[in-house]
Amino acid sequence: MRVLIAPDSFGGTLSAPEAAQAIARGWRAVRPDDQLTLQPMSDGGPGFLDVMPGESHLLTVEGPTAEPVEAAWKLHGSTAYVESAQAAGLHLTDLRDPTTTTTYGVGQLVRAAVEQGATTVVLGLGGSATNDGGAGMLAALGIRREAADGSRLDPGGLPLAQAARLSGQPLAVDLVAATDVDNPLLGPDGATYVFGPQKGATAEQLEPLDKALGHWADLLEEHLGTTARDLPGAGAAGGLGFAVLALGGRRAPGVDLVISAAGLTAEGQDLVLTGEGCYDAQSLRGKVVGGIARMAQGAGVPCVVLAGRTEVGDRQRAAHGVDAAYSLVDLVGSERALDAPAEALATLAGGVAREWGV
Repeated sequence: MRVLIAPDSFGGTLSAPEAAQAIARGWRAVRPDDQLTLQPMSDGGPGFLDVMPGESHLLTVEGPTAEPVEAAWKLHGSTAYVESAQAAGLHLTDLRDPTTTTTYGVGQLVRAAVEQGATTVVLGLGGSATNDGGAGMLAALGIRREAADGSRLDPGGLPLAQAARLSGQPLAVDLVAATDVDNPLLGPDGATYVFGPQKGATAEQLEPLDKALGHWADLLEEHLGTTARDLPGAGAAGGLGFAVLALGGRRAPGVDLVISAAGLTAEGQDLVLTGEGCYDAQSLRGKVVGGIARMAQGAGVPCVVLAGRTEVGDRQRAAHGVDAAYSLVDLVGSERALDAPAEALATLAGGVAREWGV
């Protein structure tokens, strides 16, 4: 039997490569003679760099609170891959204040990639601690913002309200935003109101932060002669998507980029296994599980989800090309699922092998 194993990471407990190995270990314990193909996946968030091709490079950049952090990026031919969370990720700081955090380090990674010969930079967006509309990244790429008295503004989203003018032109590069998020920049469905609370924004901070991003959008769109605030994905990574789109870049579903870069196909497989930490309604909107299920469905191959927990009903699951879904929490309980996730996932995979092996 030929089985493709293509999971996402499991919510901070297992990376995508670790999840793939655990599933394979559990499957082989039951069916050792099967042919397994492992392809860890990402939708653009944390772990994106792990699953993309290319030679790794390390660079010390400014983190979300301007402290130095070591971040990686990859170069594959003339295409570079940058994971924004490496420089602006929520995991890099204990500070939960998106009014002050910055994406400057992301711009430093992009600049380094261009200086090494990249003409296209694919930015994996997700897991950010920021809400600065990409202002920090653009500062590193050549667009400076100033207060009315000519002074330099503090980093972060809220100080953007004090910006009086922009100067400079950005570094020339073709940018692609890899993200599962299709939110606009502003308003109730935008970066601030939807994702700000996850990053520590208080209820009182939401309105002024959203207004600050609106002012930033006015300035940047006039400066560049573009309109990007309402485009799908502009709200990704605290508005980092907006900066990419305002520069003339494009958005692409991260999972589709990974599938393409890996040359991944379900053709010739007998079963496809995928998974993530929580299989819920969001999984069906551009995330790894939804993308892998569509790929399997297109090839007429059954697709099974192994997840930390499952919240998708049978009818909705079947409508999106998933033949069955299994939960770690249902099998071993939430405590063991969190304390020993690799062992629990291997146990779950063994059970799936018994049921789906032919």
